[in-house]
Parts: sequence; structure tokens; C-alpha cells
Amino acid sequence: MKTFSLELLSATEQQRIDGVISFVGEDASGSFGILAGHMRTMTALVFGLARFRRGGKGWQYLALPGGLLYFFDNQLQICARRYLIDSDYERISGLLQQQLLAEERDLHAMKESLRRMEESILRRLWEVGRQSPGANNT
Repeated sequence: MKTFSLELLSATEQQRIDGVISFVGEDASGSFGILAGHMRTMTALVFGLARFRRGGKGWQYLALPGGLLYFFDNQLQICARRYLIDSDYERISGLLQQQLLAEERDLHAMKESLRRMEESILRRLWEVGRQSPGANNT
């Protein structure tokens, strides 16, 4: 059975996994699979779970907050901010859900902070406009 290598790259770690027989991931167009000998491919992975299998072993799940996938010459490279690998689907699904909720909370807090900053700037501009000489103070 033909195999390929999977190289995972993140901001803090790098891991190479040899002997991979199949990979299943998802991009904006939907799910897709890669086997050894696949044509050159590059795509942006969406937030979620991908999976891969090595000869004679069960699926390994790969949780990603999105990432870039590049396959060429039987080398699959995935670059992401971070990733988690686990053979237990339930456990990794829970971890992914926690990550998603944490990122949503952070995004909401950032949007709220930007909204307050924008309000403050507009208020300050309004006050400066009222105090400017020649402004119509009615």
C-alpha cells in the first residue's frame, strides 16, 4: 500500500508523521480526501476536525482553527496557528468545542472594545467641534 508523509507546522511546534495512507479534510468547498500519488494540491482548511490514517491503525483526528494545506510529491504539509491530535473522537471534539467557544468570547470582547473606542473617539470629535472657534454654538 502506498503511503505519504504528513508534516504539521504551528507557531510553537513541528511534527512529521510517516506512513499515512489517507487524509480527509475540509475547505470552503466541502470535504475532500487525499491518498498517496494525489496531484499537487493547495487549499485553505476551515476550522474543524480533519483525520488521517496510518497503515493498520485507526483514525487519528486533527483539530485545527483553520490552516493552509499543501500536497506535493507525497508530502502533505499543514500550517496552522495551532493543532491538536487525538485518536479519541469524543475527547478531541470536546477540546475543539472549548476552543471555538473561547475564540468566540475573545472575538466578542474585541468587538465590544472596538465599539467603545469608536464611541469615545466620536464623542471627543463632537466635543472638539463644539469648542472650535467659528463653530455654530446654538
